[in-house]
Amino acid sequence: MAERSTAAVDVADNSDDTSLTAQADQSTADGVAKNRERDTDSDEVQESTRTDGAGTTSPPELHSGHKLARRYRLEECVTRLDGFSSWRAVDEKLRRAVGVHILPADHSRARSVLAAARSSALLGDPRFVQVLDAVEENDVVYVVHEWLPDATELTTLLASGPLEPYDAYQMVSQVSSAMAAAHREGLAHLRLNPNAVLRASTGQWRIRGLAVNAALRGVASDTPQRTDTEAIGALLYAALTQRWPYESDAYGLSGLPKDIGLIAPDQVRAGVHRGLSELSMRALANDGATASRHESPCTTPEELVKAIGEMPRIRPPEPAFTAPPEYQRTTYQQGTYGRQGPHPGVTQPITSPPPPLQSRTGKALKWAVSALLIAALGLGSWQLADALMDQGGKNEDPGKTQTNDGNDKSPKKPVSKPIAIQGARDFDPLGNDGSENPDEIDRLYDNIPGTYWETSFYRSADFGRLKSGVGVILDLGKVQDVGKVTVSFKGATSVELRAASGAATQPQSLDGYTKVAQGSGTTVALKPNKSLKSRYLLVWLTKLPLTEEGNYRGRVVDIKVTS
Repeated sequence: MAERSTAAVDVADNSDDTSLTAQADQSTADGVAKNRERDTDSDEVQESTRTDGAGTTSPPELHSGHKLARRYRLEECVTRLDGFSSWRAVDEKLRRAVGVHILPADHSRARSVLAAARSSALLGDPRFVQVLDAVEENDVVYVVHEWLPDATELTTLLASGPLEPYDAYQMVSQVSSAMAAAHREGLAHLRLNPNAVLRASTGQWRIRGLAVNAALRGVASDTPQRTDTEAIGALLYAALTQRWPYESDAYGLSGLPKDIGLIAPDQVRAGVHRGLSELSMRALANDGATASRHESPCTTPEELVKAIGEMPRIRPPEPAFTAPPEYQRTTYQQGTYGRQGPHPGVTQPITSPPPPLQSRTGKALKWAVSALLIAALGLGSWQLADALMDQGGKNEDPGKTQTNDGNDKSPKKPVSKPIAIQGARDFDPLGNDGSENPDEIDRLYDNIPGTYWETSFYRSADFGRLKSGVGVILDLGKVQDVGKVTVSFKGATSVELRAASGAATQPQSLDGYTKVAQGSGTTVALKPNKSLKSRYLLVWLTKLPLTEEGNYRGRVVDIKVTS
């Protein structure tokens, strides 16, 4: 199981008609926007309805300078809504800015907020803003989370225009992958909107408000995966068109014209990437809006990740070419160093080049030089041919002839042949549940380009120091001579080849396999140092590469076994 750390939340959504926000034109609760967030329950027609009413308990009477746990000093209130408040604060112990959500301990949602914060903090995915603390003390419940001053909300990015295709592709890829990982752990967002998606200065996309956002606002859904998938489709739609895919305006974006229904992004705006346009419609197909030309709808983040993987990869734009400045010759290069420069306005005489050799002596000299060159070329060719003939004569031995009497005793090198893999299974004996993405294991040898089996994500290359490695067991069907195992990875990976020599049954522990080879790279040829006969081989990953999402995963594209 991947290393557990903290994920994060932010729910600084203000209500246009009920907000009592102090200094509403300042930063949001994560410090990443310069304008006030809005209460979008009335705008986001695709979101689930609340399951409980707003808490009747008044928010705690707090003020700037108040300290929580003698550590978190409140600086500025950015949201006061539905009985809770959000603050920008300072962690005096670690000397860093943080965000804090505060509500009374007897608030109707206090228990659910604490549970959501503690659950999301265990996810350990760097694509989510981290929860740093979740505490109940002195009749107050508060959740402390990261403050991201260098990140920008998607709302702010879209204010200046739609995203470029590559940026939109990166956004939907990273957000979909992150939400798929969250749902595998039983966590949903339910309020995934442009205010909750941030782009860091490094280009990485991060999500805030996982689980806690919905808990604070009392939002629930009977189909959480479908709700989050449709929200991702709306984010992609907005990124491509700068329009909200519903009739109501929201997040500073204009909605679609009334009475025309949901139309594809490439029909809203010219120049929209066709593949991304269809992808957004597949995610938004939950209301039956998919046109006949589109493929089947995506109803879970996992299906959306698979659909993105089947698309041709969108490359980043080429950098604009800047022509170098025109070359300026200096007076030294012009051969006038030390001479007096020409006076302005004075026409300089043009020096004519010397005449060619047109006299009788000049013609005779040219013919003589040509004759010498031809003679030298001929002499050199004759000497080279003579040397080659002499060398050939020395190599021949008239007293010996080569014969092949069929009595050659030298051993012949066996011909390498491919060995078919009859089956494979994931192998994680050091993990909590003993499995590592078993549903994708057949991708190891399906001979389909672009598919791969991947491990869970970890916080470091050494599996977050939780285990020494994970791997896959290959079944060759019977005991065979194994000469080489070639493994192709996505990203440089360290790997060992282990074998159960002569085993009639498949060993279930790591000790049942002996290491016979090791290597690292993107394509690793694992050759045993001595003759190997085995039916069961273990490809054991020991060091993982960094992925584009900012975590560490092993991704095995293909495995070939030869004799």
